[in-house]
Amino acid sequence: TAAAQWLNTAFAGYDKAILKIMHSLAGALGPVLTPLMKLITFLGEKGLLLLLLSLVLMCFARTRRIGVCVFGAVCCGALITNFILKDWIARPRPFETVDLYRQWWQAVGSPAEDGYSFPSGHTQNIVGTTASLFACRKEKWVRIVCAVLMVLVPFSRMYLGVHTPLDVGVSFVLALALAAALYPAF
Repeated sequence: TAAAQWLNTAFAGYDKAILKIMHSLAGALGPVLTPLMKLITFLGEKGLLLLLLSLVLMCFARTRRIGVCVFGAVCCGALITNFILKDWIARPRPFETVDLYRQWWQAVGSPAEDGYSFPSGHTQNIVGTTASLFACRKEKWVRIVCAVLMVLVPFSRMYLGVHTPLDVGVSFVLALALAAALYPAF
């Protein structure tokens, strides 16, 4: 689409600079980081683990409000990112359009991904969930885990070469905005 072409052109330098850093990390630490990044990226896969978490939280009176908030963030986020914006923008994955990114994607041994790239559904899922948990829970350890996951999953998507920094950045902001909008309702 015209929007995807504009994004690819307008943010080409930004995306390339950060993806180059990711490739350098993969070159230096690939045997250690790549399996870890694959595991971390699984946490946001289709939002399934996060939906399961929300359902478990809804089963208990003490955590029901949190479960509903997480459920709303994941469902609304998936609707916005995966069903509206991805099809409307139709931005291909970075490895599908730029030969250099394809080489980096292959070098890291990333699994194949289908569908469009913009915005990142994994990022939306994990940031929406962790932002909701962060807002609802005051325990320090919960907030630390949330903050770490909020950074690591988007990082893993770029490291594995399946998203650009713009893809994860926009999803990050959308997820935070959605969690902030939903939190007062619960």
